[in-house]
Amino acid sequence: MARSPALLLLLILGFCCPGIQGQKYDMKVGFRDKGIKHPQMGQRLELECTSAKEDSGVSWLHLDKHGTLHFIVFISSLPRTVFSGNKETSTHFEASKHGNSYRLVVKSFTPRDEGKYFCLMNSNQMLYFSPGQPVFFPVTTTVASSTPAHTTQHGITQKDPCLKTRDTETNKEEKLNFFCDIIIWVPLAGACFLLLLALAVTIIVCQQTRRRRCRCKRPVNGKPNAKPSMPSRHV
Repeated sequence: MARSPALLLLLILGFCCPGIQGQKYDMKVGFRDKGIKHPQMGQRLELECTSAKEDSGVSWLHLDKHGTLHFIVFISSLPRTVFSGNKETSTHFEASKHGNSYRLVVKSFTPRDEGKYFCLMNSNQMLYFSPGQPVFFPVTTTVASSTPAHTTQHGITQKDPCLKTRDTETNKEEKLNFFCDIIIWVPLAGACFLLLLALAVTIIVCQQTRRRRCRCKRPVNGKPNAKPSMPSRHV
């Protein structure tokens, strides 16, 4: 399937501009087998586009799940098919016209074929688009175990092998923090004690030195180095 930006532009214009998408022709797209809801891997899938106008050709478009638009085939009113690359046949698709029904067949459905399928009709310089038909594989759901593990109030399973490991690691971390605190705080406390002890000794020594300096002889009668006078004797 080839990518066509021009077809993508036409598709956008057809959905957005009411002057381009008319209401004269009612176009419908769906599975030819009405009982199919989802395709299976490798299944031959048939899609059908019906239109009230039988003398106009129809183009099949594929919008994949990644948002890229692909041109598949043009089915003329003769009918004549022209696939992507201007080829008359395709190894992956088949196309045919039956009255007002234009059919597209995916020979073997694969993941790349998932997406939405549209048919486009050009009549009297007007573009008419059908609603998109989503075609996806069925969604697979995981079946829960019949014996679920019992959970605690904290949402941790009792069979969780990491529970004991977490507790052990927590205990080791707490012990390591305790030893680190001892290594840090004990020397720091010892250093503070020695500092206080040195400060106290310094204060005591300074006080004793000051007292020794103050023990000096005072001058007699206010004169230094004066001998004391002898009292006079009266005869």
